[in-house]
Amino acid sequence: MTLDEITQEMKSKVGDSAGLNKVIKFDFGDDGVVRIDDTQTPAVVDNSDGDADTTITISKDDFEEISSGKQNAQMAFMMGKLQVAGDMGVAMQLGQILG
Repeated sequence: MTLDEITQEMKSKVGDSAGLNKVIKFDFGDDGVVRIDDTQTPAVVDNSDGDADTTITISKDDFEEISSGKQNAQMAFMMGKLQVAGDMGVAMQLGQILG
């Protein structure tokens, strides 16, 4: 999956609002970022690398495995494949939206 495909998929899953009223950033390292700004209506999902309430750092490959159900997000977190900086509560709610 390309970064553009991931961004479009997140846009469709988030819709007008994720119901979080926060800014969440997925940092894929050299592969780029996807940022969800749910403080606006409709929510903005783009590839800007701005500030966020919660930043999830993960490889694009691991993200794809979690998205497809091949890998469990909690297990990836415990194994150090997924790091969360900022509001952990927001990260926990993301599974319901993006899973």
